[in-house]
Amino acid sequence: MSAEFQKSATDVKNLNSSPNNDELLRLYGLYKIANGENFTSASAPGAFDFKGKAKYNQWKKFHDDGVTKADAEKQYVELVGSLKQKYGFKA
Repeated sequence: MSAEFQKSATDVKNLNSSPNNDELLRLYGLYKIANGENFTSASAPGAFDFKGKAKYNQWKKFHDDGVTKADAEKQYVELVGSLKQKYGFKA
């Protein structure tokens, strides 16, 4: 993982307000790919775990789209940068 990615992963926890659900799901999926976590060995969440399903489906979408670890890191850093502008950031 790049230092820029690690800094972004820390910075996202210091936003002035919480991102919306779509942004959170995108962050989650990109983080999982960038971390090199293996989607194919992940078990699907239960039928009534709606939050878990949404997170799993976002991760699956990035996996199915062929997003590489490097691409995910880049997209994650860019997304965190835009969220810092949108929501403000506690430095």
